Amino acid sequence: MHRDCLEKIVEWNNSRKRKPLVLMGARQVGKTWLMEEFAKQNYPGKHVVVNFMRQRLLSDSIQESDIDPGKLIRLIQAETGQRVIPGETLLILDELQECPSALTSLKFFNEDMPELAVIAAGSLLGLSWGKGKDGKPKTGGSDTAYSFPVGKVNRLDVYPMTFAEFLKANEKGSLVNAIVEGYWDTVKLLRGEYESLLKSYFVVGGMPAAVADWVETGVLAEVRKIQREILADYDDDFKKHAPKELLPKIRLLWDNIPSQLAKENNKFVYNALKPGARAREYEVALEWLKDAGMIHIQYRVCPPNLPLAHYMDLGAFKLFVHDVGLLGAMSNLNPKVVLNGNEVFTNFKGALTEQFALQELCAKGVVNGYWTPDGGESELDFVVQAANGVYPLEVKSATNTKAKSLGVYMRAYKPVQAFKSSLKNYSDSRDIKSIPLYALGMALPQMLA
Repeated sequence: MHRDCLEKIVEWNNSRKRKPLVLMGARQVGKTWLMEEFAKQNYPGKHVVVNFMRQRLLSDSIQESDIDPGKLIRLIQAETGQRVIPGETLLILDELQECPSALTSLKFFNEDMPELAVIAAGSLLGLSWGKGKDGKPKTGGSDTAYSFPVGKVNRLDVYPMTFAEFLKANEKGSLVNAIVEGYWDTVKLLRGEYESLLKSYFVVGGMPAAVADWVETGVLAEVRKIQREILADYDDDFKKHAPKELLPKIRLLWDNIPSQLAKENNKFVYNALKPGARAREYEVALEWLKDAGMIHIQYRVCPPNLPLAHYMDLGAFKLFVHDVGLLGAMSNLNPKVVLNGNEVFTNFKGALTEQFALQELCAKGVVNGYWTPDGGESELDFVVQAANGVYPLEVKSATNTKAKSLGVYMRAYKPVQAFKSSLKNYSDSRDIKSIPLYALGMALPQMLA
């Protein structure tokens, strides 16, 4: 399957200032596949793979050793029977969460052996690592004995497959090209095919295992089984890696996301978790999920000025999972919904549509928030950041494009450009561009560049 991240890894490899590369992201978003596919294409027969989950003896040896690159390489060569030659070999370190000392060692690979190409990945790497009472590594602790090597590595965030990648996996790359090249007349003629595939994507989502099964079988019920297995694996991660005192709160937050998004006003409300719940009780658990790559937090922004991060209201936010397909599985959405007209787009009061739009923007690196005025009733789903300004984006389910809040925003801030996204065809008036929902992740980033 095609992944856009492969091109970014090639750029990293060719960079003059290359540091060890760490792939960040939730479990099962395709990090291992990306490393192995890059190795096959660029270092055939010259790559050494270490999987710390499988190679426990090596992991234990490294934990007990110091983190000098030369000593680590000797341990790796002894375990794998393969030579690691700086300047020739690609070293892949996978499941890095099982060996935090190896994560910390990347700092010294950068300083002492920069000619060696190193790619690393693992789950939960955004978390702080400490030591438990038994002396073994654990996450979420205040003792950061195993620190992330900030400033000494290059990072690449890996997300579930975008809709464009989903189209290419289904051998529909020509549909992607039509949007990217701006052939809107052609896109209009193919509208039915785009919408049909988008319905499927809302159920299948972008987790590579789910997409691969869908491409092979076309059976949505089988896809749903895979998604439930992924969710079960996530629960196992909670039990294995979360501090014991945080576990109930992490689970409560995670399980509560679908019902919060289904509300008319889907701003996250702590009191909806349980009566009397307060932010300070859950903020650490919330950060745990965020650092694990499993959620997106979209903050309220007012006023909508550059940079958005400076104007974000950290006390008002919406909470999303990282994949629309998993959101459907968590919500017990019947896969047959794709057969019922445009019901999939309006399900849960449009929550799936908003989830889709958010993850498309995040995967493309588009900084965004939502807007409500101080003391006002209007709410705009998205404001997006570009180099030269902040622009409003109204996302609507199906073809319902009435946008009262967009009008309120435009009268208040008079942006030079505004965007709408729905199932309507592309149009470009003097101050508002309407982008089909299925084209949002492919067209909007180009328009903001």
